[in-house]
Amino acid sequence: MSLLDEEGNQDESLESKALSAEDQVKDHSAGTRVVAGQIFLESGKSDSQSENEDNFHSREEEKESSLEELNSLEMSNLLNKDLEEAEIQSPVLTAIGGTADGEPCHFPFLFMEKEYAECTADGREDGRLWCATTYDYKKDQKWGFCESEEQSNKRRQMQEAEDVYQIGMKILNESSKKAQKKVAYQYLLKAADMNHTKAMEKVSYALLFGDYLKQNIQSSKELFEKLTEEGSPKGQMALGFLYASGLGVNSSQAKALVYYTFGALGGNLIAHMILGYRYWAGIGVLQSCESALTHYRLVANHVASDISLTGGTVVQRIRLADEVENPGMASGMLEEDLIQYYQFLAEKGDVQAQVGLGQLHLHGGRGVEQNHQRAFEYFNQAANAGNSHAMAFLGKMYSEGSDVVPQSNETALQYFKKAADMGNPVGQSGLGMAYLYGRGVPVNYELALKYFQKAAEQGWVDGQLQLGSMYYNGIGVKKDYKQALKYFNLASQGGHILAFYNLAQMHATGTGVMRSCHTAVELFKNVCERGRWSERLMTAYNSYKDGDSNSAVVQYLLLAEQGYEVAQSNAAFILDQKEASIVGENETYPRALLHWNRAASQGYTVARIKLGDYHFYGFGTDVDYETAFIHYRLASEQQHSAQAMFNLGYMHEKGLGIKQDIHLAKRFYDMAAEASPDAQVPVFLALCKLGVIYSLQYIREINIREVFSHIDMDQLLGPEWDLYLMTIIALLLGTIIAYRQRQHQAIPRPAGLRPAVPQQEPPPEHQPPQ
Repeated sequence: MSLLDEEGNQDESLESKALSAEDQVKDHSAGTRVVAGQIFLESGKSDSQSENEDNFHSREEEKESSLEELNSLEMSNLLNKDLEEAEIQSPVLTAIGGTADGEPCHFPFLFMEKEYAECTADGREDGRLWCATTYDYKKDQKWGFCESEEQSNKRRQMQEAEDVYQIGMKILNESSKKAQKKVAYQYLLKAADMNHTKAMEKVSYALLFGDYLKQNIQSSKELFEKLTEEGSPKGQMALGFLYASGLGVNSSQAKALVYYTFGALGGNLIAHMILGYRYWAGIGVLQSCESALTHYRLVANHVASDISLTGGTVVQRIRLADEVENPGMASGMLEEDLIQYYQFLAEKGDVQAQVGLGQLHLHGGRGVEQNHQRAFEYFNQAANAGNSHAMAFLGKMYSEGSDVVPQSNETALQYFKKAADMGNPVGQSGLGMAYLYGRGVPVNYELALKYFQKAAEQGWVDGQLQLGSMYYNGIGVKKDYKQALKYFNLASQGGHILAFYNLAQMHATGTGVMRSCHTAVELFKNVCERGRWSERLMTAYNSYKDGDSNSAVVQYLLLAEQGYEVAQSNAAFILDQKEASIVGENETYPRALLHWNRAASQGYTVARIKLGDYHFYGFGTDVDYETAFIHYRLASEQQHSAQAMFNLGYMHEKGLGIKQDIHLAKRFYDMAAEASPDAQVPVFLALCKLGVIYSLQYIREINIREVFSHIDMDQLLGPEWDLYLMTIIALLLGTIIAYRQRQHQAIPRPAGLRPAVPQQEPPPEHQPPQ
C-alpha cells in the first residue's frame, strides 16, 4: 500500500468516527485508563478479554458512551413513549410520474414474486429507481419513480465514478511497481474528473507532492478549494497548509488557522496535530498549553491504538544539513551492497544475519521496506537453527497475525515457551502477554507478572511496559503508581511509543506525579510524531536524493507544519541552498529564516547557528550583529557548540555587536578548541592572528622615542657602558674579517686535472641589457 493510502486510511479512521468538539473533550478527559493500548474497566470485566478485542471495541464504546451522555434528555423522552413511537421512521418517498404520481411508496412491495424493502432498478433497462405504491405491483400496476431524471443521471454518474475509483485503488494497493501505480492514478484522475470526492482527495495530494503525477501546485489548489466547498476535512486541512506556506496563494496565517480549525472539527488528524503544535509554539495564536494538550492527546490516542504487538514501522530521521557538514557520518541508511552481503551470509546459514534481516523486514526502516513474508522466512531459518530470538519473534508474528502469517494463539504460545525456556526476554514477555490476556492458556496474573519481571530484568522494553501497566491498573498486584512510573520511564528510555503515551497520560492528569501540562504535551507530541504520516519523512528524503527538490520541499513543509523539527530544518536547508524553484528567489531566505527559527526553538544547534549567520550577514533580514551575538551565545551556552564559540570569539575580536575585547576573544577561541578537535586548526590560526594584532596594538599604544629617552644607560649597564659596547663591536668586526679572509683563500686542485674550459659568452643579442 502506498503512503498516500496509509495517510488516507488514518484520516478516514477518525472521520468515520468523528465526534463534536465537546464529545472529543469528554471522550478523552478520562484517558488515564488507557494504558499500554488497553482500556481496563474498574469492574475488571475486560481483564479476561483479549487485547485485540479491547482494541477493536474500545473506540466504539467510548463514542457510544459520549453520545449517550449528550442525548440523555432525548433518550429519556423516548423511553416514556410507546416502542412504536420510539422507532426511527425512514423518510416517506413520494412516487414521481408513472401510474401513481404523488402517492407514497409502499415498502415492502411485491414484484416478480420478490419483496423489495427499498427502491429498485429491476425490470428497467435505463437503470432508474422505482417503487410500487401498493403491496402487489402485478395486481394493481401502481408505481412511480423514486428519483427525477436528473437525479437518476447524477446517481448513475457517481456509480460509474465509484467503479473507476475502485479499479484504481485495487491496482494501487496490489502493486508495488511505480509504473503500475502511475496507471492507477490515471483511473483516479478519471474518477476525480467525475467529481468523486475520495478520488479528488487522492489526486489533489498527488499533484501537491508530485507522487506518481507531475507536480502542479495550482491544479492541486483548485481541487482543494472544490473539496473544501464540499466540506472535505482533508481538503480544508490542505488548503490551510497552502495559505500557511504561501504555495500557490498569498500567505495568510489567519486563513490557514480557519481552514485548519474546520479540518480538525471534521476529524482530520493532521489538522489536529498542526493546531496542537501552533498552540504549543504560539504560531498565529496565543500560546496555550492546555489547548495544545487537547489536540495532541486526541491524535496520540489514535496513534497509540494503532500500535501493534510487533511495534509498527521504524521512522528514519535524516537531517540534510548534517549530511552535508559531515559526509562521512552514518545516516542510518544501509547501503545496497551491505544488505546484499547480509543476505549472502543469511543464505550461507549465518543465524545472526538471518535474525537481523528478519527484524529489518519486520519493522522496515534504514532504507529497507517492510516485508512480513521475508521476515517470516528469515525467522523460520534462524528458529530451525535453534535461535531463541527468532522463535520469540515468530511468536509475536503469530500472535499479531497478518496477510502472511495467520493469527494463532496456540502456535504463538509454543514459540514463546521455547524462547522463554532458553531465557530469551522477548519470549518471556510474549508468554506474560499470553497469561495476562488468556491467549491459548487460562488467565493467570501471577505467572504474567513473573514473566514480565524476568523480561524487564533483562532490559526488554515490552516487559517493562506491561509490568508498569499491571502496577498502574492493579492487575495481579496492588496499585502502585510510583512503580508504574518507574517501569514506564525505563520503557521510554528504550523508545517504546506506548511508554511515552502512558507517561503523557500520567503527567496530563497528575496521576502518581505532579501534574505538568508542558511535560504531557512534549510526550504526546513525541507519540504523535510516530504516526503513519511520519513515513513521509523518508519519501521526502528519497525525492531529494532523486533530484526532485520541489517535491521534497513541499513534503517537508507540510511535516514542518505538523511540528517535526527534522522537517523544519530540512525545508530550511533546501530553501537556503536555493534548490527549490517553486519558491521565488526573493522569498527563499525569509522562508528559510522562519523554519530555522522554528527548528532552533526545538533545540537544533545547527539551526540556532544558522539564525546567527542570517542576522550577521543580513540573509532574509537586516544585518543585526546584536541579535546574531544572542543566537551564537545561546548555541554556545545551551548546546556547547564549538562553531558558536568560535563566532563569539571573532565578534569579540572585531567588536561586532559587543564591545571589543581581545581577552574575551581569546577565551572563546580556547573554549572552541576544547569543545571540538575539528576546531583546533582554525583556532590556532585565529590565535596567531590575534597575537599579531595584539602586538601591533601594543606598539601603536606606546611612544618608542619616549621610551628610549627615559632609559638611563649609566644606571642600566654601569658608568663605563660605552667601553663595553666598543669592545663588543670590535670583536664582532674582527670575527667578520677573519671569516671573510678564510673564504678567499685559494683551494689547491688535485694533480692531473685540467683547468675547466671557460664557457663561451653568449652572442650579443642574447646578452642581458646593461
